[in-house]
Amino acid sequence: MAANQHLALDSTDCEILRLLQQDGRMTTAELARAIHMSATSAADRLRRLTDHGVIRGYRAVVDQTALGYPLTAYIRLRCYTSTTLTDYEDFLAAQPQILEAHHITGDDCYLIRIAARSVADLEELSTALSTYGRVTTNIVFSSPVPDRSLTPVAAEPVSP
Repeated sequence: MAANQHLALDSTDCEILRLLQQDGRMTTAELARAIHMSATSAADRLRRLTDHGVIRGYRAVVDQTALGYPLTAYIRLRCYTSTTLTDYEDFLAAQPQILEAHHITGDDCYLIRIAARSVADLEELSTALSTYGRVTTNIVFSSPVPDRSLTPVAAEPVSP
């Protein structure tokens, strides 16, 4: 089945996803014990979730301050109409301090999350972005909900 096609998730799939979002380094054997299955069955479940695009990968979550980027900001970009979306997106993709960029609805066309070394670093990026449109910058003071695991939507009951 093609990746990203809808896959009905049962309670075991949901538990696998919950556990892996908490600890992506969990071994298949540890996962199998936690969900009360054999390692082979757990591996089959993982493979199915991966093949269907539900699990897209594994990565380390790093502390951006420890890497020298103590400042987080969100930038809203209201694009000039003379530039194509490809031009914007090529520029955004080339900036290493841009962590996320979302094409959005409303007056602004992009919402961008960045990590910066300093206010001067943030100003430099904001100035570069201003050649593409009007920039509004919001510096993050704190993050009361910094990162959260996503709970799968409950499966729809099957009609008789």
